[in-house]
Amino acid sequence: MELLIQNRSRLKIDLKKIKRWVSLILKKPGYQDSEISILFVDDEEIRVLNKNYRGKDRTTDVLSFSQLEEVKNSKLQTPNSELLLGDVVISLETAKRQAKKRGHSFEKEVFILLTHGILHLLGYDHEGNRKMAHEMRRMEREIIEFSHE
Repeated sequence: MELLIQNRSRLKIDLKKIKRWVSLILKKPGYQDSEISILFVDDEEIRVLNKNYRGKDRTTDVLSFSQLEEVKNSKLQTPNSELLLGDVVISLETAKRQAKKRGHSFEKEVFILLTHGILHLLGYDHEGNRKMAHEMRRMEREIIEFSHE
């Protein structure tokens, strides 16, 4: 796996732990040998990105910019093929607020957001298609459960 991680937020995050998490997240759907970049930002930077790329002038927790044109299922690529998946951008400020609101740790919230963002890179979506949204939520639960085995 080739992984580029950058933290442009004032909040600190353990980058070695992020690398382990990304590897773990990609293992379940069989994409361990993929290329991916993760960018941690503040609320203002993610708001600008959300406005520029999605037309929504507000903060969000995670954005994904997939390099795949279409992935119909997670078995499309062989496990050993190299594949440029894309970029995941996470607001650590939003993650911190959400963790407090949901009653779990900041690290767990970042793991959940990484899982969500990476599944978007793999072609999963939760907007506009109930069946796909259900499949995405199922996959998120499986990865989170798998990570705690």
